[in-house]
Amino acid sequence: MEQKYNPSEVEQKWQQQWEQASTFTVGEDPGKKKYYLLEMFPYPSGRIHMGHVRNYSIGDVVGRFKRMRGFNVLHPMGWDAFGMPAENAAIQNKSHPAKWTYENIAYMRGQLKKMGLSYDWNRELATCDLDYYRWEQKIFLEMFEKGLAYKKTSFVNWCPKCETVLANEQVEDGACWRCDNEVVQKELDQWFFRITDYAEELLSFTDQLPGWPERVLVMQRNWIGKSFGCEIDFPLEGMSDAIKVFTTRQDTVFGATFMSLAPEHPLAMELTTPDRKAAVERFIESVAKTDRMKRTAEDFEKEGVFTGTYCINPLTKTRMPVYLANFVLMDYGTGAVMAVPTHDQRDFEFARKYSLPLQIVIQPGEGQELETASMTAAFTEPGIMVNSGTFDGMRSEQAKEAIADFLEQQGLGKKTVNFRLRDWGISRQRYWGNPIPVIYCDCCGVVPVPENDLPVRLPMDVEFSGEGGSPLAKLDSFVNVPCPRCGMPARRETDTMDTFVQSSWYFLRYCCPDFKEGPLDRKRVDYWMSVDQYIGGIEHAVLHLLYARFFTKVLRDLGYITCSEPFTNLLTQGMVIKDGAKMSKSKGNVVDPNALIERYGADTARLFSLFAAPPEKDLDWSDQGVDGSFRFLNRVWRLVHDRLDLIRNAGPVDVNTLAAEERTLRRAVHKTIRKVTEDIEERFHFNTAIASVMELLNTLQGSELATPQAGSVMKEALDSMVMLLAPFVPHITEELWQRLGHATPLSETAWPEYDRSAVVDEEVLVVVQVNGKLRSKITVAAGTDEEALKALALADEKVQPFLQGVQVRKVICVPGKLVNIVVG
Repeated sequence: MEQKYNPSEVEQKWQQQWEQASTFTVGEDPGKKKYYLLEMFPYPSGRIHMGHVRNYSIGDVVGRFKRMRGFNVLHPMGWDAFGMPAENAAIQNKSHPAKWTYENIAYMRGQLKKMGLSYDWNRELATCDLDYYRWEQKIFLEMFEKGLAYKKTSFVNWCPKCETVLANEQVEDGACWRCDNEVVQKELDQWFFRITDYAEELLSFTDQLPGWPERVLVMQRNWIGKSFGCEIDFPLEGMSDAIKVFTTRQDTVFGATFMSLAPEHPLAMELTTPDRKAAVERFIESVAKTDRMKRTAEDFEKEGVFTGTYCINPLTKTRMPVYLANFVLMDYGTGAVMAVPTHDQRDFEFARKYSLPLQIVIQPGEGQELETASMTAAFTEPGIMVNSGTFDGMRSEQAKEAIADFLEQQGLGKKTVNFRLRDWGISRQRYWGNPIPVIYCDCCGVVPVPENDLPVRLPMDVEFSGEGGSPLAKLDSFVNVPCPRCGMPARRETDTMDTFVQSSWYFLRYCCPDFKEGPLDRKRVDYWMSVDQYIGGIEHAVLHLLYARFFTKVLRDLGYITCSEPFTNLLTQGMVIKDGAKMSKSKGNVVDPNALIERYGADTARLFSLFAAPPEKDLDWSDQGVDGSFRFLNRVWRLVHDRLDLIRNAGPVDVNTLAAEERTLRRAVHKTIRKVTEDIEERFHFNTAIASVMELLNTLQGSELATPQAGSVMKEALDSMVMLLAPFVPHITEELWQRLGHATPLSETAWPEYDRSAVVDEEVLVVVQVNGKLRSKITVAAGTDEEALKALALADEKVQPFLQGVQVRKVICVPGKLVNIVVG
């Protein structure tokens, strides 16, 4: 191989050798400490982008480092392969989503292999593979048997363009997260997972995840949304029924003057009087087209419509008109809100708009007194109870408990805990997904597909028109089946599962992808789980991570695994930014990783993405930065080759006979080993780790040792530099390691340990202060004791002028760092 650095030649050579030697294939080894490393698997869109390059390079550094540290590292890769984009692409290209998906997987696999990532490709899986989704169907049936999977009619987010249901998390600014089309509300029969059964555990376990970013935990806690309050029944005038509300402000119930219902509330039309029907229908239709997030925004205009019906305040006995209000959602509480306009800002704005009555029940106290006529905003702070019967004069916080007790005693309500979290709707009216294994029989009702009949195969012989919903519903050979119980003609479920179901347990299947007897091999899963380090984008803080935590707990309770949490540590990497915006095709600021690798090599692409910013921060793209990374690798390459003659016959370093110059160089080497080790292991500060190796390179290039152990010291330095760079740029370092004379590949070599005695400085700089102000700096021998330091500081010629005519009261000494002389 020529002396000039040729990235393509070097990278092809070592990628082939790693594959032939199965270098990164791993199995369970009880004699080794395991380390499960995982990056969020990609959707096979057809091309990797710079976000992939950065994300997977971050993970690869950790994986290679841990292997060199002696860990048994599981580092798998697969494909989140079901979902709408493949189906939409098939419709557009008059193709089949299976063909489109598997072609993309093959191409992207090749791209990832060109990056030299240390994946165990034997564990590769795609969620659209029958061997994967068949076991998901079994899990669904077990959840159905336990009551964790059920079907009900509900209002859902509906994308008219994609013709499918979306989870709340899949609606972004009122639009579909995939096609950007406006989302509307639609009432459908849907399958749900009862994630609310695990709300308390999901919330409490956020305190047991110290390795997660706090902002992710806060997002999950807010999404789960636990609150303490009361359920109160408001009887309907002239009816035997009542409207049930949940409130955390039962101290304000005497001030409730009207009732607000969510437009989606099941009583909405039932309570509407004939003369109000047209107006109510128009209002419901309008709200159905409004983004749910906008409806709860503080600056969103509050609007409503009177139903014509009244309810009764159970404590004041006053009539309260029942309105539908656009800011009330079915997702929280009961979908009904007792409106207290004097003490809730949204209710205040609504009441002013529709001239509804206001009743003050909490006064600020301390000489301040509210009057309804002069109020410009709701008073929401604690205060003194007024106009509240026997509770007058109490502090409002005290009254909360007293009124809650009273409501329970009178049978008018009860104390309760509420969660914002709602059950997970998993039905999707699309073809390219995992079939829900259920059959509908007119005689037997909902019948689960018998386990012996699994899997329910997704048929391949379907036509895509792009109209009329899922083609599965039109495929008679799929839909029409005999009932497994009575044998009568029945119909198969044509909804498929939300693609987030597949990503909620793929990390478990990686532990045993070849297992044929069930979804998971418990022995192997228990060896590897939990994932020690998970890496992915902050955008999945609720969308994916909460579902994965829920699924892990379900599979634990079904007896498949023993762990309760899937991911011990979580790193949310930043985005790649170019020209001030995230890289995207629509903005035209995309850098093609293929072109980058062809020009500079994968090692340069990896190095730049790791050096330009810490992993958790956004990375600003820089063509100059890429050139700089390439130049650095060329300098490393040249240095090693320039020093080969010097180190050719070098033996081990004899630390007892080193010359001064040799000790200085060796100290720099071992300080760099310590710095890089700590930066990777403790902080994931890859950029500063790389920077320290760059400093070492400068030191080595400027060193022209002509001493007895010059060759030995230089060989140790070059070996160390190459090993320290190995996790970041694995191809060039493997090649240089071999050229340095090592028979064992670098990927099989242990990480270097620094010599503690070598990193001790022979001299240190000590700051001297007088009354806390800097007056001098002195250089002393490392290890100088306190008494000697004090004497040197007091005798320093720069310090002496500040000691004239004053008394030295105390000398504070921090050995090796500081002497502070206190005078008075």
